[in-house]
Amino acid sequence: MTNSNELEDFKINVKHKLSALWVSVTFCYIYGDFFSLFVPGRIEKLIDGNSGAGPTTPLKLLLFALLMTVPSVMVFLSLSLKAKINRWANLSAGIFFTAIMVLVVITSMGEWMLFYSYLGIVEIILTTGIVWYAWRWPVRFT
Repeated sequence: MTNSNELEDFKINVKHKLSALWVSVTFCYIYGDFFSLFVPGRIEKLIDGNSGAGPTTPLKLLLFALLMTVPSVMVFLSLSLKAKINRWANLSAGIFFTAIMVLVVITSMGEWMLFYSYLGIVEIILTTGIVWYAWRWPVRFT
């Protein structure tokens, strides 16, 4: 006889966990960049051609776009790549984006950037989770 009050639970495939973590990271990136538009003087600096990483150039915008494409594409790749390649792609991208966010959090201190530091810490936790799940990818012995 089973307890009728027991909630059903099931094991989630590591690919789904990784994909969901990349979705969460991507949303945090989007929210952080959107909220930064509300920081006093930010829009004026953008209009004047200052990206926050120096003068805005077409090449910098392309590099930012390429950088931010990775988490979005990892949502799909985490579900579709073969396990061995998938593991290494998630380990590499997870470590890379964790390192970037550590640098961003360290350099984004200030009263008006508390939200950015908070989101950065959440992103670090999420990307560390990606590295954790990829590192501990279950091995099937045959």
